[in-house]
Amino acid sequence: MRYISWLFQIFLFMVLLGFALKNSQPVTLHYFFGYLWQSTLVIVLLLFFAVGAALGILATLGIWFRQRRELLRLKREISDLKKLNSSSL
Repeated sequence: MRYISWLFQIFLFMVLLGFALKNSQPVTLHYFFGYLWQSTLVIVLLLFFAVGAALGILATLGIWFRQRRELLRLKREISDLKKLNSSSL
């Protein structure tokens, strides 16, 4: 299984390297008020992918923290019920 994982990682690296080499031409992004940014297409795509992934992670953090709080509350409730049950016997 480890060899398959390594082969997949090498394959993915080669595909991404080929993509980066084939898309090295400069692109210009135009902003408001006449601002512009010029960089290679690969850098622009990587930057926007990273920003999108970071925003996706930030969007799920609220749900994750709420679920952790609920899990801790339910564990406390189970513990209290076990104590109550053991003391009544």
